[in-house]
Amino acid sequence: MKRESALEQSVSETFAHRESAFFGRRKGKTLRAYQAGLMETLLPEVQIDLSAPLSDPAALFANHPDDLRLEVGFGGGEHLAADAASHPDRGYFGCEPFVNGVAKLMALIDAQDVRNIRVHPGDAGDLIDALPAGCLSGVCILYPDPWPKRRHKERRFVSDRMLARLARAMRPGAELRFASDIDDYVGWTLARVLRSADFIWPANSEAEWLTPYANWPGTRYEDKALREGRRPVYLTFIRR
Repeated sequence: MKRESALEQSVSETFAHRESAFFGRRKGKTLRAYQAGLMETLLPEVQIDLSAPLSDPAALFANHPDDLRLEVGFGGGEHLAADAASHPDRGYFGCEPFVNGVAKLMALIDAQDVRNIRVHPGDAGDLIDALPAGCLSGVCILYPDPWPKRRHKERRFVSDRMLARLARAMRPGAELRFASDIDDYVGWTLARVLRSADFIWPANSEAEWLTPYANWPGTRYEDKALREGRRPVYLTFIRR
């Protein structure tokens, strides 16, 4: 078995998290030299420091934006990088516990010179709880792990408690977007949002949840779903 290099071990330790609620792998294939280098040089520049109170998250960006967005579990970072590049006036937070996904986002940030993304390479709940109340104007949860086995469903990111935690950090009128190709998870999410006192679902027709969001760049998970014949659903909820 190949032993981890000192560099890979250092990168892995960046993602160590005590008492984490995250379930699943934190690292996959060995990082390419370019990606590993960015994890040492670029990640420290864009990583959010949660060791101190995050009282003014807009101050993490040069333009101190009023419009702050969060993407939970950004995967390879395609959507996050594209959205941030299209809206340089906004500030974007991205959470992803999977090392290889963060490395892919670092490569996109470097290649596209995207300046308005800050990253928490760990459990999204830690960042959500650290944010001040009412600071977010948008949250995306795109193709989260469905945990399809019955005994694992409580591991799903969307839960009654997580919706309450998100609601605290979101301002009134903020959008919560949820996209998935797994029907059971869509129904699970709808059931929990509809019984929440914090969100409304304003959709009036089927077209509203079967049509991708405006200027939607897509994700690699969506491409896979479409190739395999699964139709994605795009839900939009509004913070009361």
